Amino acid sequence: MKKKTLVSSFSENPLIEFQSVLKEAMDILNYSVEAYELLKEPIRFLTVKIPVLMDNGKTEIFTGYRAQHNDATGPTKGGIRFHPDVTPDEVKALSGWMSLKCGINSLPYGGAKGGIVCDPRKMSLRELELLSRGYVRAISQIVGPTKDIPAPDVYTNSQIMAWMLDEYDHIREFDSPNFITGKPLTLGGSYGRETATSKGVFYTLQLISELKDIPIKDMRVIIQGFGNVGSYLAKYLYDIGAKVVGISDVLGGIYDENGLDIPYLLDRRDSFGVVSNLFDSSISNQELIEKECDVLVPAAIGGQITTRNADRLKCKIVVEAANGPTTRDAAKLLKERDIMVVPDILANSGGVIVSYFEWCQNNQGYYWTEELVDERLKEKMTTSFSTILQTSKTYGVDMKVAAYMEGIRRLVEASNYRGWIKN
Repeated sequence: MKKKTLVSSFSENPLIEFQSVLKEAMDILNYSVEAYELLKEPIRFLTVKIPVLMDNGKTEIFTGYRAQHNDATGPTKGGIRFHPDVTPDEVKALSGWMSLKCGINSLPYGGAKGGIVCDPRKMSLRELELLSRGYVRAISQIVGPTKDIPAPDVYTNSQIMAWMLDEYDHIREFDSPNFITGKPLTLGGSYGRETATSKGVFYTLQLISELKDIPIKDMRVIIQGFGNVGSYLAKYLYDIGAKVVGISDVLGGIYDENGLDIPYLLDRRDSFGVVSNLFDSSISNQELIEKECDVLVPAAIGGQITTRNADRLKCKIVVEAANGPTTRDAAKLLKERDIMVVPDILANSGGVIVSYFEWCQNNQGYYWTEELVDERLKEKMTTSFSTILQTSKTYGVDMKVAAYMEGIRRLVEASNYRGWIKN
């Protein structure tokens, strides 16, 4: 079996990527320099140190971050990722993208993001619990149901959200299910939250199928990433009859032009979505995304499609399920090749949409059925897709710039009303 290496994080600086498209979109909308200066970085950024007594008896000090991009439209909202390659610029960029997702979908939030530099694959459950609780203690002064509402992200899940909720409840001394989303159902979670991002990407693929006149049952799809988002998406596509010809995880990829047996892979993946290590014939992530398909879905981490490989892609459409998987320069090359890119801030916004639904249910104390959650998610995804597509046609720009334009509008309007800027 060939040696496998972990997928690296962003190969380009994500904050610069965010700022470059932001500037492009704001110039088209003729927004002021002051508006750009307000939105190009978070209004608030916190760095924390978290001591954790490890199983070996030694205390390790972890570094964590929380970025709050903009709260003009309401409390901030965004996930927390555990990853060894988390950086301040990554977290800042992710908070900005979250602001745009909320704007696109008319949610009463600004964006936020959190991260801890760690490798959860090498930590015990006890160590992860102490780390999760320590992070909440460290950021407790700037988060809360009406301030900043966290959620799961890369390598975090409902159990970690449950530990964080419990720690926050101990600090505040009252039950606050609306402090955090992505919780287990028994602690006030919502039906459909765990699968929300995948379901949103699936609805996006259905819309693309109609737009491009490619029957979804005939689509050949490669999914880079087999964690929460990628695995559920693969199942939805397999169940409807689409052909998933490739998947990958952090160690490598598997490709079969005749279609993969997705139920077999789902049964054998570990808790971090790793399954490629079971196959002698696995290939690298880079080799996988250059294989032939109709739709390529980057569903892992950022910076995967760059100017170094954009000319080698053999897909017709890229649907960004991860955050920032395609650099701006690479997207321009893909446009020249007539490869459509459906941007992350649209395609993967299902997670924050259903997080909003969960927060609403917690505030009301009234909980929805899974059918109602899915119905309202599909409605929002469809409306946002149609709006961005029309903006793209009206202004003669690609879908990414159009999505930024729609996401920015609410932020600038709210900031104007508050008197923060005069645009």
